[in-house]
Amino acid sequence: MKAVLFEKFQEAPKLVTVDDPTPAVHGVVLKVAATGVCRSDWHGWMGHDSDIELPHVPGHELAGVIEAVGKDVANWKVGDKVTVPFICGCGSCPECHAGHQQVCLHQEQPGFTHWGSFAEYVGIHQADLNLVALPESMDFATAASLGCRFATSFRAVIDQGKVSAGQWVAVHGCGGVGLSAVMIAAAAGANVIGVDLAPAKLKLAQDLGAVAVINGGEADVPEAIREITRGGAHVSLDALGHPVTMTNSILCLRPRGKHIQVGLMLGDHAAPAIPMPKIVGQEIELLGSHGMQAHRYGAMLDMVASGKLDPSRLVGSQISLAEAPEALMSMDSFRSVGATVITRF
Repeated sequence: MKAVLFEKFQEAPKLVTVDDPTPAVHGVVLKVAATGVCRSDWHGWMGHDSDIELPHVPGHELAGVIEAVGKDVANWKVGDKVTVPFICGCGSCPECHAGHQQVCLHQEQPGFTHWGSFAEYVGIHQADLNLVALPESMDFATAASLGCRFATSFRAVIDQGKVSAGQWVAVHGCGGVGLSAVMIAAAAGANVIGVDLAPAKLKLAQDLGAVAVINGGEADVPEAIREITRGGAHVSLDALGHPVTMTNSILCLRPRGKHIQVGLMLGDHAAPAIPMPKIVGQEIELLGSHGMQAHRYGAMLDMVASGKLDPSRLVGSQISLAEAPEALMSMDSFRSVGATVITRF
């Protein structure tokens, strides 16, 4: 099969031909129809993820059709149209037994713990636990965005933030995760404020339901949010993963507000300074959010089917597998609006 592979961290990946995967007894092999290019893939390529062993094929936001099935798989067959959370549970640990596969103690992640979906085919483990059936009406480019950015935002807003109608929600960083969070929070009835440096991304945030936007390069972000909300946001998300956006997210909250850390804090940003006096004095909640379990996809897909959510609006450029190396290496420049998706193999 064709695949994008890198042999050293921070060295240009190459389009190569490698052996096709074979399914594990509990797994499947998918023919990849679409896969997103995500900043998490960039972190992996930079060497920020200790799970990656070289040489490596990245890619974790994917959708496709089952090509081969392991002998112990009971619920899936060749030809099924599916996606998968980027965190695959083991099915055996206490967290999996409690339904919390997103924090599985022995989790596997395509594109990190094993070769991923920047390829014509990809192997997925524990298929009966981790695969998600896709509606026939959903196109593959949209479906690929569900596995990381959109599902991660859904859990962050709905399950962790418990956002409700009338609340003020601030979203710091309007990339794929942030724009997803804007749409989802607005669908939940919240008043959403989008924060970014790029006017085009702020315009899209407004189009997706933000009632106000702030250019972080032109304003004191926490002060502006406190003024708009008359006291601070109830829930605020750092959808980027940077010390500045994290700090702004915490400082913009009203007393007893919730900060949700969605963006990864890795490399030089792995241990940022936290404004603890505000957290203690105003009883601020700090919550992490890490993917979403396969069994929670039904609620999200029902909202898509009803028209309350339209993740297709978040799909940006559609590129070929041959264009993926350049897209991956430039991911940290934040040039793209919406999710870049590989749809041509």
